[in-house]
Amino acid sequence: MPKNSPFPKESKVAAVKTVFHTLPPVFDSCSRVLILGSLPSPKSRELGFYYGHPRNRFWTVLGRLLREEIPPSPEGKRALLLSRHIALWDVVQRCEIRGAADESIRRPLPNDLSLILGQADIRAIFTTGQKAAALYRRLCQPQTGIAALSLPSTSPANCTCSIEALYESYRQILPFLEEGDQPSPPFAKKNSENTPEE
Repeated sequence: MPKNSPFPKESKVAAVKTVFHTLPPVFDSCSRVLILGSLPSPKSRELGFYYGHPRNRFWTVLGRLLREEIPPSPEGKRALLLSRHIALWDVVQRCEIRGAADESIRRPLPNDLSLILGQADIRAIFTTGQKAAALYRRLCQPQTGIAALSLPSTSPANCTCSIEALYESYRQILPFLEEGDQPSPPFAKKNSENTPEE
């Protein structure tokens, strides 16, 4: 387009769209930890499984945490999660959002977490990223009565958080996956003192 063209340049900003959560939750009756994101990204929805963006570090961190090689297929990832007693879902069932920008989420409606909590002995709930944490506290915690611990986002947008910092933070999941009596989390009460600023 000529430099002095009277026509406006085409905007590269993604349009706001109403998005529905289309991925089923990963869990079974033996799940002990529930990890919640905000909403699947466009890439995850395209691939049909969670944390599908190639630069998202969730699976890298989880593989190191569990000392497991992460399978490439959604089926393999699902089997690994279930074998290690990890449930995976998201807070939001439907919302308006611009692209993959969590900060643009408007009019969110929550997923019904009783689907998991009513069938699995969940010992602890974790959220990935501040937006997921804030949405959980506002939309889900009044129904579940369970405070969640917020973990840093593994998204490429959170590039200031190193892989080492992510690993150290996500290690908090491990005690709740072990056999035997569950630990007493500092965030088990409704009014947790260990919650990030929104």
